[in-house]
Amino acid sequence: MDIAALSMAMSQVAVRQQASKQVLSISMDQAKQQGEQMAKMLETSASPHLGGSIDLRA
Repeated sequence: MDIAALSMAMSQVAVRQQASKQVLSISMDQAKQQGEQMAKMLETSASPHLGGSIDLRA
């Protein structure tokens, strides 16, 4: 394998890694926002006292 082909292959790998990192970062940000929105929704629910405990009977 010549130097030019090796250089191009390494460059392509680097670009793919950067793109993968960006996609992962975006998905992590979205998951964080969804979690924050879910927590906020639960805090402001119409009946916040409901669901605080579970009664179990056998």
